[in-house]
Amino acid sequence: MRVLVVEDDDKIASFVVRGLKQAGYAVDHAPDGETGLAMAECTDYDAAVVDIMLPKLDGLSLVRRLRAARSTIPVLFLSARTSVDDRVKGLQSGGDDYMTKPFAFSELLARVQALIRRASQSPEATRLSAGDVELDLVTREVTRAGERIELQPREFSLLAFFLRHAGRPVSKTMILEHVWDYSFDPQTNVVDVVVSRLRSKIDPDRTRIETVRRVGYLFSPHV
Repeated sequence: MRVLVVEDDDKIASFVVRGLKQAGYAVDHAPDGETGLAMAECTDYDAAVVDIMLPKLDGLSLVRRLRAARSTIPVLFLSARTSVDDRVKGLQSGGDDYMTKPFAFSELLARVQALIRRASQSPEATRLSAGDVELDLVTREVTRAGERIELQPREFSLLAFFLRHAGRPVSKTMILEHVWDYSFDPQTNVVDVVVSRLRSKIDPDRTRIETVRRVGYLFSPHV
């Protein structure tokens, strides 16, 4: 899952980006409204966290332009403005939710997860599973057949991506775009390296993570 954060306050942006990455999301950051709009127009994001008071283009105008272009990306507004009128304006401009600053990251994460869940019509956004493999996005606990497995952050994010696409082949390009924070480089083998590490921990018999020739990988939902 990939999230766009549009926030000009460096401290808040770092706090939100770091927290979302630790929760297993790929995250892009835009420091102003114009950059955020350009990124949202050319990338398929699962959700966006948008500050209202932004340089170059304010958050309300940014979202209005996205909605005018028929973008359905779920948007959570952040703002220091706390009045009912301000919240109404945010929602009327096309926002899906509104949080006032200061805020607890745990609540922001829960709201982002709820927006993604509603948009994807997924019954559960905090726990992922396929067969005997289970992953909890909140506690970051991973188990297979009831046995707990310790994963590094990138391995955790990769497994979460595989579980969200269990039973469907995914390309290396898709993995890079949603698990890492940069576009596909045909020369890189970073995906293969992390897949290999993940296999050694969760799929040593190579029956779960299949290599699909000329495509990428497929995480089998059944053993």
